[in-house]
Parts: sequence; C-alpha cells; structure tokens
Amino acid sequence: METVLPFLPKSIAGQIKQIPPEHINELEEIRIRINRPIEITISGGPPRFLGYIVQPDDAFHFMNKISQFSIYTLEEELKRGYITISGGHRIGLAGKVILEDGKVKAVRDISSFNIRIAREKVGIGDPMIPFIYQGNWMNTMVIGPPQTGKTTLLRDLARIISTGIVSVDIQASKVGIVDERSEIAGCVNGIPQLSFGYRLDVLDACPKAEGMMMMIRSMSPEVLIVDEIGRKEDAEAIQEAVHAGIKLMMTTHGSSLDEIRNRPSLKEILNQRIFDRFIVLNRSSGPGTITHILDECGMELYQKVRVT
Repeated sequence: METVLPFLPKSIAGQIKQIPPEHINELEEIRIRINRPIEITISGGPPRFLGYIVQPDDAFHFMNKISQFSIYTLEEELKRGYITISGGHRIGLAGKVILEDGKVKAVRDISSFNIRIAREKVGIGDPMIPFIYQGNWMNTMVIGPPQTGKTTLLRDLARIISTGIVSVDIQASKVGIVDERSEIAGCVNGIPQLSFGYRLDVLDACPKAEGMMMMIRSMSPEVLIVDEIGRKEDAEAIQEAVHAGIKLMMTTHGSSLDEIRNRPSLKEILNQRIFDRFIVLNRSSGPGTITHILDECGMELYQKVRVT
C-alpha cells in the first residue's frame, strides 16, 4: 500500500489508513465512485463500504496524480480503460467513452476508479516445480475464475524460471512475457516493477497474439509467459510458439478443464495436447487454492493445496 497511498487524495488516503493493519495487508480492491462511499474488498470477501462519500474534487485530484498532471500523456491507457502505476497496481476507469470511427478513442469525465492491488507472493510457485519441470519446463496452463490467483502464480513462475534453482540444478532460462494488461510484470515506462530474475524480457501493453510472434522473432525466449488466453488468434500464436520449440506458461478463465475444452477458440490446441500440465485454481480455501494438477490427458496428479 505504500506505493498506492501517495496517489490518493488526502481525504481518501485518510480513510484507507484507518483500516486495521491485519486487513489492509489483505486488501485486494479499492473502488472510488463519485457521490458514493468508498468500496473495498478484503481477501475476496463481501464488499465493505467506508463512511466517506467521494466528491468530484477527489476524482479530479486523483486523476491529476496518476497522470502526473498531464492527462494527454495517458492517451493510449485511456483507450484501454486502465492505468498501471508504480508497484504494478492497475487502476480501472469508467466514465464517458469517446468514439472515433466506431472505436474507443478515450474515456473522459471519469467517475469511477477500481484500484486492483498487485501483490507479490514470492515462493508460491515452488510446490508446482516437481509437476511442471521434468528435465525441462513443461507447457502449462493455469485455469481459474477471476480473482483466484492465476496471475499471481504465473508471476512467481516467471521469477523462478528466469532465476533458476541452483539447489536442484535447474538453470535460469530466457523468459519472454507478453503483458497485454500490464498485470504480470507491472511495468511503468516499460520497466517491470516486480521481482524477477535477470533473464527476463517484457512486451508491455502489447496484444497477446501479436506480442507472442514479436517475442519469437526478436527475443528468442525459451519460455513464453502470457496471461488470459482465449481468442482464436491466441491459439494460432500458441501453435507457432510450439513449432519454434518454445515452452509455454499461460492462464485462462474457467472453472475446469472440461469447461475450456468446449471453447471453440481453445478446442483445437487442447485436442492436439499441446499442454502437458493443467493447474486448476479456485477460492474454496481462499485465493490460490489449487484444486487439481492434471496431465496432458486430464488425469489427476495432485489435488487440493493452497499456495497463497
């Protein structure tokens, strides 16, 4: 929270500081809406509302701070509907959408902000290593509904792969991250804000399919890491990566392997058994609950362990 509080107007920061320390360390979201109370989410629990009603001036000052008093420098971010700040925290935006030729040009008159707190969970990927590394990294897909810790786990796997594990003779590998939503590496001005090894390259704010091809052509990664796959063009880029001998670590929305098998955009690559391992997450025991680790045939390798 030390990197978030300086961006908040004093009136809102004061409210957040009153949250007990044991809760503020588990804070996941802060929602700021003009003329409504501040809403917070703690550990995926029900929404809680703080007493302060957000004023138009609060939104104005908040936007000035996150844009460093130059809203025009955020033109591309406003098209996407979110801004990433130091620490890798993502601020979603809602307001009046400006269209040009039927496409979003910008968001103006912003009335709602959703601050998603990025937290590193260094070490949560360690229990996965025996399942996804067997002389080489295995093509792995992490499956789970929103806010189940998919990106957090993927981030730590990127750290492990780009660092290596000397104690078990796993060498550091070249890692390429295509970070379309600036959530994995949390880049600001192209520089990752979170902890990784030395052998890491990031394409920030780049569409996944295009970014995967750019990485293959220009950076020769040994392991390619991408969040939230699911479109047809993603599947085509995945096939290209596999044909180039690159290992894959990816996430996708879903509650089970059977569910994503029925998606037309993913069905073909799943039928080809491109992925060797499937890690399935939910929140039954809190974020990061791993319910299943499956092999390429969908057979159970391990069940029910919470890693975050």
